[in-house]
Amino acid sequence: MMSRQPPTRSQIIVGAVFTSLLFLFFFHGSNPGLNGLGGRPAELRRFGRKGKLPNSDIFNSTLGFEKIFVIGLPTRTDRRDGIILQAAVSNMEIDFIDGVKGDTVPDKAIPIGKDQSRIGNASIGSWRAHMNAVQEIVHRNLSSALILEDDVDWDIRLKQQLYDFSLASRALTQPLSSSPSPSPKYTDPTFNRPPDMMPNQIPTIKFDSLPSTIAPIVSPYGDDWDLLWLGHCGVTFPFDRPNHDKLPKGRVIHFDDVTVPPKGNLWSLNKPFTLVKDYPEHTRAIHHTQEGVCSLGYAISQRGARKLLYEVGLKDVSDGFDILLRFFCEGGKAGRKAHTCLTAQPGYFQHHRALGPTSHASDIGDHKGGYREKGLTDMIRWSVRLNLEALMDGKTDGFVDQFPDKKTED
Repeated sequence: MMSRQPPTRSQIIVGAVFTSLLFLFFFHGSNPGLNGLGGRPAELRRFGRKGKLPNSDIFNSTLGFEKIFVIGLPTRTDRRDGIILQAAVSNMEIDFIDGVKGDTVPDKAIPIGKDQSRIGNASIGSWRAHMNAVQEIVHRNLSSALILEDDVDWDIRLKQQLYDFSLASRALTQPLSSSPSPSPKYTDPTFNRPPDMMPNQIPTIKFDSLPSTIAPIVSPYGDDWDLLWLGHCGVTFPFDRPNHDKLPKGRVIHFDDVTVPPKGNLWSLNKPFTLVKDYPEHTRAIHHTQEGVCSLGYAISQRGARKLLYEVGLKDVSDGFDILLRFFCEGGKAGRKAHTCLTAQPGYFQHHRALGPTSHASDIGDHKGGYREKGLTDMIRWSVRLNLEALMDGKTDGFVDQFPDKKTED
């Protein structure tokens, strides 16, 4: 009987190479969804499964997105200290994208239209920093990311707020469970419809009676969105206007949202402020985005990031970044078309205005003179920033409410 000889070194190497080639053949050959970016598609890499996507992912350290990026100048160490603490007590994981000084961006790096001049350096720096964040999402093939500016604040109950937002966004963009493909139907009859087939009525959906929709695969916020504008200085409900694409008009109305401040503490740069004018106290509305102002916080899908890098990174930089973001969402400027952008009003991320000289408030605008005696955050009731000490001490109640309801007399 012949004894078996141990394999030689060359046999081991040949076997390893053969096994690797076999793996690559079956893995790539059997997966038509692989893209040309060197790995599994971003939308499957994040969750890696079909079937029901648990909304509990929103309660993780990145709020249901793959990454959270914070944009800010490295020299603003005060802001970094603050937002790192805010993220820590909120159990959030953040990465920084360095802000850019506009005077370091050469003219040749800025797409400019015919007969147009370079816009101001502060706006150029902001545009380039945001584009660097978007570029990172595309380059790393991230399924989605939330982008925040470094002076924002949020409510202690943010994760519950975003959970509610996800239910609303899915109601607006996911097909109804009763209408599978190839001809899906939606709660909002104006979504994914040709402009000439859109009904004229405004579909209003109550948050407390959302319909059943097909569970998403890609994101807990739904599978068919480009951008979620979650922090702003004002938006409007969609309306028709000349030379612009028609936007879907469905809106989810969340009555009795206890995290919404009283009407007297709400404001918007857009007039009229329809939310305050037409709806009762403590109402939040979720809908498609129009006339957004201020890019305090927004999330982008991989699909949306590629489109945004093309539309705002490679086309005419004629305005500040937030206005370019508006053009991206609603189209109608420099040949841009509309994209699927959702928002909430009031927004979930707001400016924090720290105690100290008011001239420190912005690196873009000019806030001359004055001294702020007390820090504040716009339109956030249980501000994380203003409750840092309580949160670090482990308290779970008794938080400072910036905008308490007025007590009614018996």
